[in-house]
This record gives sequence, C-alpha cells and structure tokens, in this order.
Amino acid sequence: MALVLGLATACGGSSGGEGGGGTTTKGDDGAPQVTITPANGAGKARPDEGVTVTAAGGKLGQVSVKLKGVDVPGTLSADKTKWHSTWTLRPGGAYQVSATATSGKGKSTTATSAFRASRATAATRVNNVVPSQNETVGTGMPILVQFNKAVPDKAKPAIERAIEISSTTPTEGAWRWLSSGESFNGLPSVVFRPKSPWKAHQTVTVKVHYAGLKIGDDVFGDKDVTRTFKIGDSHTVNISATTHRAVVKKNGRTVRTWGVSLGSGGDVQGDGVDHLLTTSGVHLTMDHVRLERMRPPGKKKGDPGWYDEKVPFATRISNSGEYIHQNMDDPSCLGNRNCSHGCVRSPANDAQWFFSWSYRGDLVKITGTKRSLQWTNGLAYWQLPFATWAKGSALGKTITTTQA
Repeated sequence: MALVLGLATACGGSSGGEGGGGTTTKGDDGAPQVTITPANGAGKARPDEGVTVTAAGGKLGQVSVKLKGVDVPGTLSADKTKWHSTWTLRPGGAYQVSATATSGKGKSTTATSAFRASRATAATRVNNVVPSQNETVGTGMPILVQFNKAVPDKAKPAIERAIEISSTTPTEGAWRWLSSGESFNGLPSVVFRPKSPWKAHQTVTVKVHYAGLKIGDDVFGDKDVTRTFKIGDSHTVNISATTHRAVVKKNGRTVRTWGVSLGSGGDVQGDGVDHLLTTSGVHLTMDHVRLERMRPPGKKKGDPGWYDEKVPFATRISNSGEYIHQNMDDPSCLGNRNCSHGCVRSPANDAQWFFSWSYRGDLVKITGTKRSLQWTNGLAYWQLPFATWAKGSALGKTITTTQA
C-alpha cells in the first residue's frame, strides 16, 4: 500500500504513530488548516474510532474516503468544519482520504492521506443472521443476530447502535439480548421483535455493521453482515383445546378449518411439568420436516410411556417437541377429544396443506390447556409483553425501522 501525503498550496506536519494521532496540513497565509485522523502512514489505526477530518480557518468542501475504491459514508457537521465516518473501519482495511477546505477569502487547502486499520479481530463473531437471505417469512418473525460465543456486556450498546433495519413500512420494535440458554438453538443472540406483527407484503433489510466495533480490549469485530428478506401474507392460526378446532386465516379471511387433537396430559415428570399437555400461548411456526422422528422428552427405551415414531408433514411450533402434524393414530380423536402426546394432530390432507402453505414465523395461538408456553421455548417471544421485551435492550429504548 502506498502511503502518501499530498499538499496543495501548503506545507505539512504530522503526529501519531502506528495507531493514533492525526496528520495536519497547513496552508499558505490565509488558507485553512486540514487535519485527518488517523495519521497518514498509520499501520494499526483503531477501527472503532473511524475517520475524522477537521478544518480550521475555513469550511470543508469535498471529503472522499475510500476502501478498495468504494466510498465510505460519513456526516459533515452543520458548520462544515468536521466530517466523521458513519461506521467503524474494517480491520486490516487500507483507506485513502482526500479533503479540501476553503477560507472565506477563497483560499483552499487540499490534504490526501493513506493508512491501514488494525488487523486485531475478536474471537466473538457473528455466526448467523435469521431470517435467511431472500426468505419469505410470516408476520410474527423476529430478526436474530447470533454469535458464536457470549458477547461482552460492554460491547452490546455499540452493537445495537451498529445494526440498521429498513422496511417498506416503518415498524416499531425493540432489541433484546438472549443468553445461549434462552436462545432457540443455543447461540447467544440479540433479537429484534416488532411491537405489533409486521405488515404483510413488504421487504426488510438488516445491515449489521460489525466490522471494527470494539468487542474486547484492543480487538474488533471482523466483518459486516447483510440480510434481505420478505414478509409474506398475514397467516394466523387459532387452535382450541376445548373446541378441538384449528382456524386458519390469510390476510384476515378464514381459508381453512379442521378438527384437531391436542395433548392428553398425564405425564408429570420430576420438573413438575406435564409433558403430555400442549402449551397454551402464542407460538411461531419454525421448521418444516417431511418425516420427523419423535420420542418423549426425559424418557428412555423401556420406560413407561416410551414411544419412537416417524411422523410425516410436521411443522414445528416450539422447542419442547410440539408440531402441527399428520395424525397417525385413532382418527376418532380429531375434532372430539385430546389424545396426542402434546402435538396438534391433524387430518392428513390438512397437515400436508399447512406444511406447504405456512411460512416460518406464522403466528399460532393455542388456547384451553393447563400448560403455559414459556417465552424461551422456541421462538415464543410474543409471550412477553412488549414493554418487558424492550427492557432487554442494552440501550434501554425502542427503535423504528427506517423506510426502505
């Protein structure tokens, strides 16, 4: 990387070494002074401090900061004397800066500089962002930024500030930090949940500006991650353990109903939970499994109540083994009584239809059972009142997505 300092109608001086300080360009008498930080020639500039350009004795005009030929976004102050990059810098990135300032008498100073950001990256990385790229999801779907290991508390506010969400319809919501034990798949996460379900038929983009964030002592986030997904039709499912019916609506209109059988109960284990009862509460559809192997939790072969079955057309709705699936046993239960192991048994044609029709993130509300759905069970985040959910934010406030 060539490291150069160009001076127009100026003489120059610099301060700083491998990672800090700035380079100041002084113009002729009456011309402005321009300072660029990090310093020209720096080889280990701090990514979390970004780029700052200031002018004394004049106002900044054109400011250009590039990484691999691509413009780095930034903001110019109202008095046009200071420019600062919007986001942190990419570790190891080679940056080129050019800035011009002009005095009230028309005298100008141009400074050019080059430096490289520190390569020191943190062991804590973004493991995944959910939903998947280009996925169509239901109106209840949260956004999960997941990490390979626990995030230090000191880094959480900066991470929240560095995540942009844009959507066709601006949507109020809040972030909440989850430990690995609270996460649906065991990965520490920060999760965005809307206050109300997403409006149907829109596009959402998530940009995690993780590169260069200070994660630990002198170590920084490694790279940015972007996801774009779509909100599909509004799908809602209401299932009653007392009427034994499922009612499915699309965009507010009932499109299908059928008789179901929910959990029969009668298997209270050492944890005090009756594992044969279906949980009441607001679930989200999760995985779609063409043929799912099902076994009772907390039991082994030979124990009373043991079973080992392969069940077709299974749509998961919790982490405790609840699915909407095709009935494989006594059909007389459907629409009449609860005789399942905790799942929502459905007629074959209805289970197959729902399997193909539903998105991940559809809202499924189950009522009438004596077992409540815990908010950490799968993607059951709608079980928490929104005000309680928002208290899990490191910044302690709600946000509204920007309009895409």
